[in-house]
Amino acid sequence: MAETERIYNIPLRVEWLKVPRYRRAKKAVRAVKEFLVKNMKTEEVRLGRYLNLRLWERGIKNPPHHIKVRVSKDDKGVATAELFDAPVDKKATVDDKVKKAEKKEEAKAEEKKIEVKTPATEEKSAAEKPKKAASKPKAEKPKAEKKTETQ
Repeated sequence: MAETERIYNIPLRVEWLKVPRYRRAKKAVRAVKEFLVKNMKTEEVRLGRYLNLRLWERGIKNPPHHIKVRVSKDDKGVATAELFDAPVDKKATVDDKVKKAEKKEEAKAEEKKIEVKTPATEEKSAAEKPKKAASKPKAEKPKAEKKTETQ
């Protein structure tokens, strides 16, 4: 089963008119999922980031009347829906991920070069450290004398 991609214009108004105003965007999200379950013949549907933002863009009380989506179904049967005009994210292949991981490991290895400390190198490093200058003693603040009235 190859990856399938389709474009749908999903009508939402009929669905969100069935619920109170304060639940309309939630109902629109459920309506999109139900529509895609039925039309893509799958049990699992995932909504993309831009699609979700468009559904909630004008708040919970005023979702869009219809929405155009691009849906792709993978080999595992998971349908992923995204807004039609949303930017397409490039999916990194496994090889790319492995290469990036190898580069990170090499960079970490270079940063963490382990130096073998011997007594001679410890003496040199101690001698190279500058000594702190003697700090001046802090001036003491005069304490306020308490005035006591005697009777």
